[in-house]
Formats: sequence, C-alpha cells, structure tokens
Amino acid sequence: MLTKYNQPLSVFISLLFSLFYSNQLLADALFTVKNSQKEQVIQLDATLEAINKATLSAQTSGRIVKINFDSNDYVNEGEVLLEITNKEQGAKLAASEADILRAKVAYKEARLTYERYKKLFPKGAISQGDLDQAEAAAKSNQQQIKAAEANLIQAKESLNYTIVRAPFSGVVTERHVEVGETINPGEPLFSGLSLDNLRAVTAIPQRYLMALRENPEFTITLSDGSQLFSDQITLFSYADQQTHTFKVRIDLPNNDKLLLPGMWVKVAFINGTRQTITIPTSAVLTNNELTAVYRDVKGKAVLTQIRLGKTQNGYIEVLAGLQDGDKISLDAYKTRQTLEFK
Repeated sequence: MLTKYNQPLSVFISLLFSLFYSNQLLADALFTVKNSQKEQVIQLDATLEAINKATLSAQTSGRIVKINFDSNDYVNEGEVLLEITNKEQGAKLAASEADILRAKVAYKEARLTYERYKKLFPKGAISQGDLDQAEAAAKSNQQQIKAAEANLIQAKESLNYTIVRAPFSGVVTERHVEVGETINPGEPLFSGLSLDNLRAVTAIPQRYLMALRENPEFTITLSDGSQLFSDQITLFSYADQQTHTFKVRIDLPNNDKLLLPGMWVKVAFINGTRQTITIPTSAVLTNNELTAVYRDVKGKAVLTQIRLGKTQNGYIEVLAGLQDGDKISLDAYKTRQTLEFK
C-alpha cells in the first residue's frame, strides 16, 4: 500500500524536475544582444617592392668584352657582372706610376740642393735669392708627388671600373647592353633588386592621416592567409596631387614566407573604435536571400531580418536589425525545426 501511495508522488516529482530542466534548456538557448566597443579596422591593397634596387651605370669608357649574367639571373654580392677593355686604363696606370717615380726623384734632388744652399749661405757663397729659389723648388716638387699620387689613385679606380661587380645580392631585372658595345661613363648597364629586404607600399586617404600618426602599426595579410606585423613605416609628408592620398611604406619583418616584389597583399591599421553588435553564427538563419534571427518577443520566437558584417572567431557582426537588450535564439535552425513540428 505504501508503494501504491508513493507512486503518484514520484511521478509528480519527475514531472516537476522535467519542467524545471526544460525551462533551464530554454533559458540556455537564448542569447542576449549587447553593444560593445570594437576597433575599427581600415584595410587597403598594397604592393610589395624591394628596398634595395639600383641601376648600375658605366664609370669609364671602353668596349664590353664579356657579360656573365642576364635578366632574371640571381647574383651574389661582389660577383662580376661584365668586363670592359682595360688597355687604355692600364696605360694610364703605368704612366701615373712613372710620374710618381719622376716626381720623387725631382723632389730628392731639389731637397739636396736646398740643404746644400743652406750650408753655403752663411759663408756668402750664394745669395738669398738663390736660397729662396732652391726652397721653392723643393716645395714645388713635393707638391708634384702629391699630385702624381692623386693621379695614380684615379688611374687605379678607372682600371677597377672595367670590372663591374654586383653591389648586393639579388636578381637582375634588366640588362641594358650587349657584348661588343662601346660605352661611355653614365650609360646604364644592369638593373637589379634585392629579395632580402621588402616593404609594402600603399596609399591612404587623407581622412585617416591622424589615426595612422597616432597608431603607426600595420597588419599585413599575405595570400596564404598568414599575417605579419610591422610598426616600421614611412609616411610621406605630402599628398598626391591627383588622388590626394598619402603614400605609406611598410617595412616587412624577417620571415620565412615566399615573398617577391610585385605581389599584392592586404594591409590594415586601426582607425579608432565604434559601437557594434556581434552574435554567434549559429543564431543566424539563411534562406535564399533572407538573413534573419529568431527574436524572443514575450516568449514567442519572431523571425527578424538582419544585415550582417564580418565574421570572426565564430561570431558575426550585425549592422542592422537588432539592438542592445534583444534576446535571440542561440540555434536558429533548431528553433525553426521546433516551430515547424508544432
């Protein structure tokens, strides 16, 4: 009899527990919309370029006798790019060396004469004019040595200019000459760039100028989705006359990514903060062109259309359709199934 009377009580307790558990699930299935401060990110297109790039020009005249590299070839720093005939430069070097020897001999002779005149002058064997002339000759010949040494340095440099070497390691982008051509000083020979140090170049509208000055840091997003961060930037102090934008150069940090000049990347910087609403992506219902959520209105699920922004880490930004304090279903598709079965 005791079991018989206790049975309705146990059923009541089980029903009460089930009702409490269902209400708890209902409460857990709702998401409360809240306004939050979010950093406003400005994203721009940028192009990679080499920091070190140059066009080598001839520094002496002559005929090209050998070219060792062509366009798109990789060269190491110090490697010989081309060779120029050096007979004329070699002859000037030999003449400069002979001039130095001649000047040194003349100075030695003039110096000995001056020293000899200094000893004879007190005895009255020579005049003051002869002594002054000997001193001037010695000084003049000493200056001739310095002039000859300067000419020797110039001749050596001119001879060295017949061997053109790479100023840094990199890729030849253009070859401007052919074997057999006669060149003169100033004519371009090779153009090249280094792949070691790169930077991203973009242009920002003038309305973002102050924000970038206050927070000069960029996030660089590569084509594979990976990101680099850099605060080494050069912001130009003048605007483009036609677009009224300011050029920005962003030095890339050392990395192991395959980056080449001319590639496109995305760069972004922070332009202050703004109020925004973000909700879980599971709360969004998409049906053809309709994007909506189930909003709780006095206990009823009301389908409410919304306009969305960017998605990040499982949450999506709501641009319009919801306001602070709204409660929405956390699982929109589950809510729809529940409503369809009723």
